[in-house]
Amino acid sequence: MPVPRSLLFVPGDRPDRMAKALNSGADALILDLEDAVAPAAKPAARASIAEFLGGPRNIALFVRVNPLDSGLADDDLTAILPARPDGIVLPKAEGGATLAALDAKLDGDTMILPIATETPAAMFALGSYGGVTDRLLGLTWGAEDLPAAIGAATSRESDGSYTPPYQLARSLTLFGAHAAGVAAIETVYPDFRDLDGLSAYAARGRRDGFVGMMAIHPAQVPVINTAFTPSAQEVAHARAIVALFAANPGAGALSLEGRMVDAPHLKAAHALLARADLAG
Repeated sequence: MPVPRSLLFVPGDRPDRMAKALNSGADALILDLEDAVAPAAKPAARASIAEFLGGPRNIALFVRVNPLDSGLADDDLTAILPARPDGIVLPKAEGGATLAALDAKLDGDTMILPIATETPAAMFALGSYGGVTDRLLGLTWGAEDLPAAIGAATSRESDGSYTPPYQLARSLTLFGAHAAGVAAIETVYPDFRDLDGLSAYAARGRRDGFVGMMAIHPAQVPVINTAFTPSAQEVAHARAIVALFAANPGAGALSLEGRMVDAPHLKAAHALLARADLAG
């Protein structure tokens, strides 16, 4: 499955929003059975999501189930798996053991995207996701549940930037994903009215090595798609690197536009061109 640039959350108890979200421009939807749905509404939300999954789909459809130890996840999976979601978003994941436990409950080609930083224990397991299952699409993170779990007042400074503990959570997710050989997906930007702030945040994410981002509002989707789509200038530069090495087989380092390029630059160029192809 291609890695989505944008993954838009939609409450599982709002089928009207699900239908509208199909035309949001998002690469994928995350139909939410966890935080966005009150306990009493979860049975109806399961039924709504299962029905929606059974309809036509033009983009990838993921479902965020409840945590595996919540007593609710098995009911979630029983309701939705017959309708073949493209992926499961796994909250409160705590490393490879949690991933393996969900993997054992799935069949077919349903992928898994863990939210990997929502408990204190999760922070010590971010290097354990590799080699567990081919279902692992990527890793993403969150800065809301973790401060609540440890009694922190907030995860952010007054200017909106993350405090050091949550900068660490973000960084470890980024490195944990790449260590496992999968995509790193940036977390949500909560202020959906601040599109300029979102643009800057998404640009930093792409700069740092994330390849996609979750969204909480349809207005965020075009900004995120733009941020995670290689520009024409970037594509041209990557093609020039690939062509240069193709013309000089066996070379370890070459000069392009007055700068040295070597094997890491070639690897990055191939990765960028692959992302550009997926983005169309």
